Amino acid sequence: MSIELEARQSSVESYEQYRALSTAAVASLIVGLLSCLALLDWLLLGVPVIGIVLASLAYLKVIRHRDELSGEGLARAGLALSVLFLITGTTRLSYVYVTEVPTGYERVSYADLQPDPAEVGQKVPPTALELEGKRIFIKGYVYPGRDKDGIRQFLLVRDQGDCCFGGNPRITDRIQVTLVDPLRLRYQPQLHKVGGTFHVEPATAIGAGGAVFYHLKADYLE
Repeated sequence: MSIELEARQSSVESYEQYRALSTAAVASLIVGLLSCLALLDWLLLGVPVIGIVLASLAYLKVIRHRDELSGEGLARAGLALSVLFLITGTTRLSYVYVTEVPTGYERVSYADLQPDPAEVGQKVPPTALELEGKRIFIKGYVYPGRDKDGIRQFLLVRDQGDCCFGGNPRITDRIQVTLVDPLRLRYQPQLHKVGGTFHVEPATAIGAGGAVFYHLKADYLE
């Protein structure tokens, strides 16, 4: 009889000691590990931000329900990783942004090349005309053509939505690039950094059909 009573008491104690592992805490740790992606791109800084929120909520939930849930350590680890990668990612990307433009070039974005919707009939905005003959630095994607290596002329477009998923990019989202010797390009579907002398002149686009307004005689390519 005493053996059966002890067994029942042990079973009750084991049940009382059992606590479910918080799924939110596990998820926060996973997101914390994925937060390393913040080192790659500004948009990916959202991953550690989500991780911080998720880990904080998971930690508070575990604290409030200590008798039912475990995973406090996982939530802390997830929070620490998310905070770490948010700080290091922001620092790294800021450093790259500040130092990536070579000396003698002016940073330009595709936003500077877009006409004002409020100006009826405007094809080339004043911000683009002001760049005529200047040495600029811009980032974009290569519009895929027939050649894959040894490319001297190509279209640099705004994003991969234009260059990789069909359809021609709009005229103000394309720049016809001509590389000076001995620079040549091997096609890769990744972001490229290009620098050179900018010109505005209507012409026929290379490999995309239609016209092109913007040209770049490039002496810098990365």
